[in-house]
Amino acid sequence: MRAHTTTPVPPVAQPLGRSERRHGNRTPAVLSLLYSGMNTGQMLIGDGVVTNLSRGGIGIRGNRSVIPGMDMALFVDLPGVEEPLCIAQSQVCWVAGFRFGVALGPLTLEGKKHLQYFLGSRVTPSRPRRWHRRP
Repeated sequence: MRAHTTTPVPPVAQPLGRSERRHGNRTPAVLSLLYSGMNTGQMLIGDGVVTNLSRGGIGIRGNRSVIPGMDMALFVDLPGVEEPLCIAQSQVCWVAGFRFGVALGPLTLEGKKHLQYFLGSRVTPSRPRRWHRRP
């Protein structure tokens, strides 16, 4: 009979380096938002500005401090949408003062459409540069 061996698997919750956390391109933005969550047993409600976003995460500058690992709900004011985009599940990944990054949880189908439309409208096709020589 052979002995069964396994290789250890590192825990998923290990902190990653800043460059390893981003899994997609970030789009710069200036959008207002509200955020709420629980911090040491107390309800925290803050407002702030989205500094960048992608399909999987949001960079925020807020008015209330948060801690890494904190679960929160986000309400983002997207242009052209009457109601704020509600992101019921998200988690703080990193914090630097009042700036922090949040990984998005699952979105509703409507929420995904609004986010994808916003991100798609912010992408500009790249054009080849035309270099002109000055006399």
